[in-house]
Amino acid sequence: MVSELVVDVQPKEVSIAVLEDKSLVELQKEARNVSFAVGDIYLGKVKKIMPGLNAAFIDIGYKKDAFLHYLDLGPSFNAQQKFLKQLLTDPKKAIPIAKLTGVPEIEKNGSINQVLKAGQEVLVQIAKEPISTKGPRLTSELSFAGRYIVLIPFSDKVSVSTKIKSNAERTRLRQLIMSIKPKNFSVIVRTSSEGKRVAELDHELKTLVKRWEDSIEKLPKATLPSILYEETGRTVALLRDIFNPSFEHIYVNGKDVLNDVRDYVSLIAPGKEGIVQEYTGALPIFDNFGITKQIKSLFGRTVTYKSGAYLIIEHTEAMHVIDVNSGNRSKGSDAQEQTAIDVNLAAATEIARQLRLRDMGGIIVIDFIDMLEASNRQKLFEHMSSVMKNDRAKHNILPLSKFGLMQITRQRVRPAMDVETSENCPSCFGTGTVKPSILFTDSLEEKIDCLVNHHHVKKFTLHLHPYVAAYVNKGFIPLSMRWKMKYTHGIRIIPDQSLAFLEYKFIDPDKNELDMMEEKEIVNKKGNEQ
Repeated sequence: MVSELVVDVQPKEVSIAVLEDKSLVELQKEARNVSFAVGDIYLGKVKKIMPGLNAAFIDIGYKKDAFLHYLDLGPSFNAQQKFLKQLLTDPKKAIPIAKLTGVPEIEKNGSINQVLKAGQEVLVQIAKEPISTKGPRLTSELSFAGRYIVLIPFSDKVSVSTKIKSNAERTRLRQLIMSIKPKNFSVIVRTSSEGKRVAELDHELKTLVKRWEDSIEKLPKATLPSILYEETGRTVALLRDIFNPSFEHIYVNGKDVLNDVRDYVSLIAPGKEGIVQEYTGALPIFDNFGITKQIKSLFGRTVTYKSGAYLIIEHTEAMHVIDVNSGNRSKGSDAQEQTAIDVNLAAATEIARQLRLRDMGGIIVIDFIDMLEASNRQKLFEHMSSVMKNDRAKHNILPLSKFGLMQITRQRVRPAMDVETSENCPSCFGTGTVKPSILFTDSLEEKIDCLVNHHHVKKFTLHLHPYVAAYVNKGFIPLSMRWKMKYTHGIRIIPDQSLAFLEYKFIDPDKNELDMMEEKEIVNKKGNEQ
């Protein structure tokens, strides 16, 4: 299997696509001004204690107070609070974390009002981003994730990933980490550390300890609420979790992100930074790698996957519901059971892909086609377990119920990816009245004239739907050539699959969109007058 990462850097957001054998399996979008990302650490203030929920609401600067449950405080919360109080009161006399001893752990089944009170300062880390009407979910058990290990302050043990099966390797890694880790720091050894040398692990451990120390230095001068540590950008964070030797190419179309990714790859895989390449093609990067078309076909309510069979995916506040339909497959009585198992097995493969792609979390209920034979129901359960092995999110799969339903729980740390695949009419803007489509190119020429002769913009790209771009570029002397000769040679026509049929965009050399949509204002104005 060949894995590729494609990063589309735009002025307002960064989109990241993971391809496996050219098939889209993960898609993430991050606004460039995004805040409250998973992994960020804050100095927060307790706003309200909720004994009934055994939890507290914490002010970290978000419009809705964040939620911190007693079980998320962590057993070493008392040690953390002692360290924090000394650091905020008198930084010069604060006891180093390595010398914090004799602080008892909090009770496993204790009460929130025994350890927290309103107005108290607390160190917290975002465990889940704001989802729907809920604020962020927090934890006080801080962690710093690296490629090979995870560092946890205020504790003192070493855990090794259960996915490392070799007892000898597990023992080697545990002894190695015990010999190099600082006191009062716990370390979780990740699966990717298997077979790694002490120098690589020691280098990453020191890097993570430095992140902790840099965060703590901000505490004495911090105001409430205040961010102390920002998780690495989504691109680098995703790369940290999924990078493996099967990656052959990483394509990026933005210089800053390109340098960040290249630096990170050189850090975790020296000698492989050559796989990071800058994309400079004329087509939008997602169009060039066939990603836009896959997004349009995979994110709708209905997803067709094999021989006419299809899924219907519904998202609700409480859960996600998926219905499997055989479509136009033969339903003859003699082949009904075989048809059902064939469709269900293919559906399971597609559903596993959809869960990763949409980052669907919480409870997922799947209504498979009914099967009479118990062996087929067991075969489907085993197949679903197999195809979800590559899913990095924690998940649990239950066998089919007597009603033919399969229940899956999947870790949810951010809202499910929702991409709108339907397109608003770009000609009428929802009014139902359009200009004659034959005059569309005349309207475009007027805008080019206005841009060149009135706004004195001599160099820009015009993004059009591929069908319209083909029409503009056809003929012995194409329309695009006539525009260049008449107005400016700095115009470039770019086919863009993300646009609707008569939609267009004018983009300047700095990738900023030039607003030439005055018709929308006129139409809206007429609608308001009526």
